[in-house]
Formats: sequence, C-alpha cells, structure tokens
Amino acid sequence: MASPEFLFRFEPDPSGLPADAAYQLGDLALASRLSFFLWSSPPDDELLKVASEGKLHQHAVLRQQVLRMLRDERADALVDNFAEQWLFLRNLKNSSPDPQIFPDFDDNLRQAMREETKLFFQSMVREDRSVMDLLNGDYTFVNERLARHYGIPNVYGSQFRRVTLTSEDRRGLLGQGSILTVTSYPNRTSPVQRGKWILTNLLGIPPTPPPPNVPALKENGDGKPLSLRERMEQHRADAVCAGCHKVMDPIGFALENFDGVGQWRTADDGSPIDPSGMLYNGAKVAGPAALRNMLASRPDVFAGVMTEKLLTYALGRGVQYYDMPAVRKIVRQAQSNDLRFSSLVLGTVESVPFEMKIKTAISPPDSSR
Repeated sequence: MASPEFLFRFEPDPSGLPADAAYQLGDLALASRLSFFLWSSPPDDELLKVASEGKLHQHAVLRQQVLRMLRDERADALVDNFAEQWLFLRNLKNSSPDPQIFPDFDDNLRQAMREETKLFFQSMVREDRSVMDLLNGDYTFVNERLARHYGIPNVYGSQFRRVTLTSEDRRGLLGQGSILTVTSYPNRTSPVQRGKWILTNLLGIPPTPPPPNVPALKENGDGKPLSLRERMEQHRADAVCAGCHKVMDPIGFALENFDGVGQWRTADDGSPIDPSGMLYNGAKVAGPAALRNMLASRPDVFAGVMTEKLLTYALGRGVQYYDMPAVRKIVRQAQSNDLRFSSLVLGTVESVPFEMKIKTAISPPDSSR
C-alpha cells in the first residue's frame, strides 16, 4: 500500500521517445484520464471495453462516452471536487462569524449554504444548462433554515427544494450565502476579499499579492463611527495600497448590501450602504444586479476562465501560455451550443492538452552519493 503505483495514477511514457517529445495518449490511458476527470474513479467496464477495442479516440465514440458519463450519478464528483475547489466552498467549514455580530449563524446554516451551492452547480451539470446560469440563474435550492435567512417565504422543513428567485440581487453565485461568507471576515464584510474572489475565479485576473508591512484597516474607535467605505478610503490614501484597491474595492462594494453571512441589509453601523462605484474597465455599477450584468455581458470571459479551471482540474497541472489556444478553441466551439456545460467538457476532452502528453526528462542519479 506504500507503493507509488498504488498511491498515484501513473501515465508511463512510451519507450524510445526523446525527452520533451509530444505524443498522443493510448486509448487505455485516455480512458483512465477521462474517468478520473469526470468521476474521480477508475474506468468502468463499458469504458474499458471501448478503449481496449481501440475506438475511444474516434470522435463519435468519445462523445457518446462523455455524455453517458455525465448522465451517470458518479459525475457528482465534479461537484464534490471541482466545484468545491474552484468556488472555495471547502473554506466554508473554517468560517467562524462572530456570534455577537451574527447571532443567527450556526453550523446548520453553514451546511445549508454549502448544500445550496452544490445543488445549484449539480443542476447545471445534470440538466446540461449553460454555464452562464452560474451567474444569471433565477432559481436556487433552499430549506426552511436557509429560506428564512434569505427572507424567502413559504418554505418549510429540512428538505431542500428548488425555488424561483424574485430578487434580481439574489440571482446566481453572487447572491449565495456560501460565497458571501467565505469572502468575509468574522466580524464584518470584506470588499477586498470579495473583489479578489471575483477577479480570480470569475474574471481570471488575480491581483498581485500585497507588499510587505501594509498597515491593517483601522477599526472604529470611540469617536464618530465611520462606514466601511470611509475607512477603506482612508486606507487607500496610502499610495502603497491604492494601486490594487482601486481595482478590487469597487467590485467588492457592489456586494456590500450583503452582510458577512449573506443577509440583505441597507445600512452598516448606522450608515446607509453605498454600493456604487466604477470598475476597472470603466463600467459603473451600483449593487449586485448591476455587477452580475457586467460580468455576464462578456460570456467569453467567464466561460474562458471556467474552461481554464476545468482544464487545470482535468490535467492535474496549471494551465500554461501554450494551452491558451486550446482554451479559446473550446470556448468558441461551445458558444455555438449556448455554452452548455457538456460542450465545455467535450471540448476539454477533445483538446490537444487532454489527449496528448510531453515526455518528461528524467535526471540521472547522482553518482557522487
């Protein structure tokens, strides 16, 4: 059980190839890579049979197998592994909102938030919906506990059910408590963390790390309490801080009507919430709905970032500059099918990075030891 062949999934290179040579994976290796991508498990008998017959590289056969595997309940591994990793859902278990400030928050609510986002992503996979529904979806999944937290009436019991959202501000991932909680501090919201999350996970332009010795945001003292926006403006007065904050903060402030655990509010510490601002691209937004509309206005950007995340997950390595033509091709082809989830998956599976591999050079053992 300590053997590397038992602990890791190996893809042995064919003999006789020079180092750094590119080659196409064999059918059995492709079957293994496909199964671990979609199911996080070894291939089943049907997939192995097709691969052993040398048919898996045929476009029609590969497409049929991918669609079959996506319909299988084992594809829920994409929710448990890919979605939780991409959306930072795994961080929710470590979120500890201050009980003095958020007395309504408990572990039942935490679990309900996590389940809502998982069911929401799962519905996109199972119903083969457009990935843009992750931003624009006018529905979600709640039980009584979470519905009460959101102010959604007429939901009773512990079972989750699908409900249609009447609020434009609550639609999509940006209105879900799981995302809003993991991007907040225990005692308050964080426009910086929310802005960084959107830049990194939805727009694919992560901000640069902060320089060392950046002063912390000043908390309210005994004098007149300042709103979070006013304190952030004081913080940005430092030229060292201004560069990154002018990009992140307007995005985060657009979500400021959601408190640190995702409940809607109109004031903070007695000061009215001001969710307006100008984004990095010159767009003016004022609230979650306007921010979501801005993000959804460039579906190629969001779908491109999601494709990068899918390809990273499928390959088990980071996407490099030489992978980007494949990413752009996947998105272009998927746009003709309304950016449905299966189109992104099929494009990923049929891409050069997924079907091919580069033989890595192995350094000779150190003879001096």
